[in-house]
Amino acid sequence: MFTRSSHLHTTEDMTPCCIITTMSISLSELDSHLFKCADIIRDAVDPTDYKEYILPLVYYKAISDEFEKQFQQNVEKYGDEDLARRPNLYDVPIVPEGYLLDDLRAVSDNVDQALNEAFDAVTDENPELQGVFRADYIEADALDDDRLGRLIEHLNTYDFDRDSIPPDMLGEAYMDLVRHFAEEEGKSGGQFFTPPHIVNLCVRLVDEFEDGDTFHDPTVGSGGMLIEAARYYREEQGGDPSKLKFTGQEINPDIASIAKMNLSIHGLNGTIEREDSLSSPQFTDEEENELTRFDRVLANFPFSADWAKDELQDDPYERFDWHEKLPRADRGDYAFIMHMAKQLKRPEKDGDGGKAAIVIPHGVLFRKHESRYREHMLEEDMVEAIVGLPKNLFQNNSIPSAVLVLNTDKPADREGGVQFIHAADEAFYEELSNQNELTEDGLDHIVESFREWATEERVSRTVSLDEIRENDYNLNIALYVDTTEPEEDIDVAEELVKLRELQAERDEIEATMNEHIEALNYE
Repeated sequence: MFTRSSHLHTTEDMTPCCIITTMSISLSELDSHLFKCADIIRDAVDPTDYKEYILPLVYYKAISDEFEKQFQQNVEKYGDEDLARRPNLYDVPIVPEGYLLDDLRAVSDNVDQALNEAFDAVTDENPELQGVFRADYIEADALDDDRLGRLIEHLNTYDFDRDSIPPDMLGEAYMDLVRHFAEEEGKSGGQFFTPPHIVNLCVRLVDEFEDGDTFHDPTVGSGGMLIEAARYYREEQGGDPSKLKFTGQEINPDIASIAKMNLSIHGLNGTIEREDSLSSPQFTDEEENELTRFDRVLANFPFSADWAKDELQDDPYERFDWHEKLPRADRGDYAFIMHMAKQLKRPEKDGDGGKAAIVIPHGVLFRKHESRYREHMLEEDMVEAIVGLPKNLFQNNSIPSAVLVLNTDKPADREGGVQFIHAADEAFYEELSNQNELTEDGLDHIVESFREWATEERVSRTVSLDEIRENDYNLNIALYVDTTEPEEDIDVAEELVKLRELQAERDEIEATMNEHIEALNYE
């Protein structure tokens, strides 16, 4: 524990920004307040590391404020501080005595060490937070006492307890901060953050959630897919997200810690595990030697990434059995798709089926050597829809993508068919400064077409499996929906008038030229 001793900040030496504010705050104001954290450490660390040092501190601030509030309430209720510290009285991680944010504010020397010690103490007290606080402030030499002190004081401007800032608002601000850092990082930021409009589309394509449903993202990144599913259930379906279960797996330990904090700060029932989902799946039923199956799987996996093909030739969970030949080692798209298909509930085993919305590169739909995997997927009748998206939607690549919708228990009227939706037309998106974004109207159009199983010229069409077989299981959207630009209708009479006018103008010019030629005695 660190002590305040001679380093205690008194009221007299505090600037007004250091005095905590209990007034109400809007989401935009909270966003702005959190974004300014980056300004305080700018130039001290690389922009790609902002998230490593700021996000854990924001999370720590939130649990410290809420714990402090609940502790004071328990002291008033029981009249004894020891009784008030009983863990079962709290629905927030326990902050050990001497490690509240106010205790950190009292430190002016070796603030980096104090932060590390505080995070270690909170983790020791709450084993479920193992792997969350990964930042080592001592290693960041340029984050000196002055910068760290100013960062802590800046965060202390507002109370972050649930009475002061509702969890939904704080969670949304935290997600906005994650997005802000992804944008700061540029291309590399897209590896852990999927644009919200794409996340929203994926969730809506597998909606109609119910209490008790389980959600999984095998390449969870910062947790955006799971967070949006919870928001959608609460705001669009009027449900209680605490009655849903969220799980995810992430190979990058730093990004996995962000996902854990993200779920926690949103107050969600979730588990994030760290490992490669293909090489070492963490959600399994070892007694049955099967993967855990879920009601919904949502994912934006890394496109065409390498995968451990050689090590998984004899996969114990039989995930890669769609063909005797496994996907190429340098193109793991179908390895991920097979993995996720195996993670979906099955009516014959679970009573209900499962649905998945998976962001894929367009090549998955038509690459010739992968037709053997498309054949299995289609003949199993698990493909419900394919939504073609515009190019340049992501920070980390500009290639066209699509959403693959799988359903292991398709409604009877959708059996034997696949809906193709061409949403790459300009009517579905707007061009921003550095990338494109689906519009609200565009999103609504896609979802409405999917729900109504609609056929609309140059937009959507439901195609029978027989027709897809005739095309050798090629799922290129252009084979089934006319994606060419429509030709303008021609008014023949009007065009003839224009032609005669041009001919008359030509005759007049030619006559003038002939006069000039004769005057100059040219043959």
